[in-house]
Amino acid sequence: MSRVPLLPSAGLEPKYAETYEKFVASYGPFRNQAAVLAHVPPALDHLSNLLMELKARAAIKWRYIELAIVVVSKLNECEYCVSHHKPKLKVEGLSDEAIAALPATDHPEFDEIDRAVIDYSVRVTNTPGRIRDAVFDNLRRHFTESQIVELTLRIALCGAYNRLSEALQIDNELDEQPVLKPAAE
Repeated sequence: MSRVPLLPSAGLEPKYAETYEKFVASYGPFRNQAAVLAHVPPALDHLSNLLMELKARAAIKWRYIELAIVVVSKLNECEYCVSHHKPKLKVEGLSDEAIAALPATDHPEFDEIDRAVIDYSVRVTNTPGRIRDAVFDNLRRHFTESQIVELTLRIALCGAYNRLSEALQIDNELDEQPVLKPAAE
C-alpha cells in the first residue's frame, strides 16, 4: 500500500487536474504515480509536462528511451517502473528473454546502438563521475549532442522516479491493487 494517500485529480486546481489527466491519458498507466505527485502540484505539473513534451518531440527513437528506462529501473530495483516499461520494450521489438537479460549487453537481439544505450545507462546510474571520453565518442557515432543530453536527462529522471516510487511504495496499477479511478466527467 502506498505510504501516502493517492489524491484524485478532482481535488486539484483546474490547471493541475488537467495536467494530471492528460499525463495519464497520453503517457501511460501511471495514475498512481500521478496521484502521489499530486501532493506537490507544481512537481506534478512540471515533471508531467516535461515528459509529455519530450515524448512528443521524438528526438530519440523510443526504443532507446525505453531501453534506458528499463535498465535504470532494474539497476535501482524499481518493480513499479520495470513492470510499466517492460511492455513498451516488447512493443519496440524486444523479446521477454532480451528484456530479462538487461542490463547485460550480450543478448543477440541487442544491436550496436542498443549496447551503447545500455552501457551508458549503467554508467550514468552507477558511476556518473567516472565515465570515460571513449564512451561519449561511441555515443556520438549514433547520437547528436542534443540527443546525448536528452538521453542523460531521461536516465537521471528515471532514477528520480525510481526512488520516488520505491520510497513511497506506490501501488502498482498493473498488479490489480487498488487504483485511483479517473475523476467523473
